[in-house]
Amino acid sequence: MKSNWLHFRQLLRLALFLTIVSLANSEIITAATVPTGFTDSVVASGLSNPTAMAFAPDGRIFVCQQGGALRVIKNGALLATPFVTLAVNSSGERGLLGVAFDPNFTSNQLVYVYYTATTPTIHNRISTFVASGDVALAGSETVILDLNDLSGATNHNGGAIHFGPDGRLYVAVGDNANSANAQTLTTRLGKMLRIASDGSIPSDNPFFNQAEGDNRAIWALGLRNPFTFSFQQGTSRMFINDVGENTWEEINDGIAGSNYGWSICEGFCSPPNPSFRDPLFAYANDAQTCAITGGAFYNPTVVQFPAEYLGDYFFSDFCGGWIRKLDLANGNTVTDFATGISSPVDLKVTADGSLYYLARGAGAVGRIQFASGGSDTTPPTVAITNPADGATVVRKSTISIAATANDNVGVVRVEFLINGNLQCTDTSAPYNCSWKVPNPMNRTYQIQARAFDLAGNSGSASISVISR
Repeated sequence: MKSNWLHFRQLLRLALFLTIVSLANSEIITAATVPTGFTDSVVASGLSNPTAMAFAPDGRIFVCQQGGALRVIKNGALLATPFVTLAVNSSGERGLLGVAFDPNFTSNQLVYVYYTATTPTIHNRISTFVASGDVALAGSETVILDLNDLSGATNHNGGAIHFGPDGRLYVAVGDNANSANAQTLTTRLGKMLRIASDGSIPSDNPFFNQAEGDNRAIWALGLRNPFTFSFQQGTSRMFINDVGENTWEEINDGIAGSNYGWSICEGFCSPPNPSFRDPLFAYANDAQTCAITGGAFYNPTVVQFPAEYLGDYFFSDFCGGWIRKLDLANGNTVTDFATGISSPVDLKVTADGSLYYLARGAGAVGRIQFASGGSDTTPPTVAITNPADGATVVRKSTISIAATANDNVGVVRVEFLINGNLQCTDTSAPYNCSWKVPNPMNRTYQIQARAFDLAGNSGSASISVISR
């Protein structure tokens, strides 16, 4: 992320920390210091060198471990079996670095990952895997994008991947510690890329007619190491967090065709240069700070934090161990929010208004909530509208199970179970599930619909049917 010396110093510091943790009899994770009225809690721990996280539509948290394992946190527990374990080169800042869910994940079960592949050469790659429950379907990897071969430098890989509101996949790629890469359209290093979900390149990309071949995927350039970026919910606005070298850490307004100036400028260009887009905000790195490694807009479905936080942008620093907020409505003023976090690398705001952070040093996911938030205890109401209770169903036929659900705050999902086994999940009304009736005759089956709301409350309804 930094120059070679700073990079080595950070790795040495992290290695020392992890050695101390491994020698301890038990891991102690201290709570972050948060403002009055807020609470901080550990969602799950036991992660090894985590780098990024993403939330599945059903609430599971997928966490990248640098060594190649994609872990799953389900109902507050870190599952023992990884979703998938990839062969990666994890030297320096390489490894498993990004994860995203297809916008149609509920129907196609596609999970996207960004990792440093080892064959046929060392390079960063984006692949998809098909989920089969909490693990990837064996043999389901499809490579959709292979990036440029990497040099001997192991830092500046970027790695964040997110789908934008336009349904395109955006990819943050570092300059591979070669600043010249950032200012040319002949390489995808040091860029923000934009591709279709299948890896093809949209013809409306800003450099489609200037660049050649795969370089037409370039959406913005002049970046050093855009380790994270974030889209604002309900808008098309994107902020890019670009890790600086020795002086400035940047939050950039992500706009198609922009050149952010690296390495000609770091931070604000002085004197101003109309060829480059200055950061929206920059802070100096010093003995206490070193790398902007997380960012998230506070625009949840349910506003749990006080109203003045709505629309703010949270960002974190790896060495500083803090989270601060940028108030976009009041002159981009910045104030402290949380401190005492062990090497934060990612931030996410969830639909229920909670702020999650990924602490690499602690190997844990933490959650910050407002003390008066999350007080909803009213469960959803749910009813199965098809088939009718006691109905006869034809064996070997496929029937459609339908349900309605309502809640005082909002229904997140409805799960359908057959004799206690999860059949499928639907996240939007009307809620439906296809079920193929087994072959045996005269069997009674219990069909259950279980609805969940934003606060985690659940309600259920059950019926019985008989196969003939």
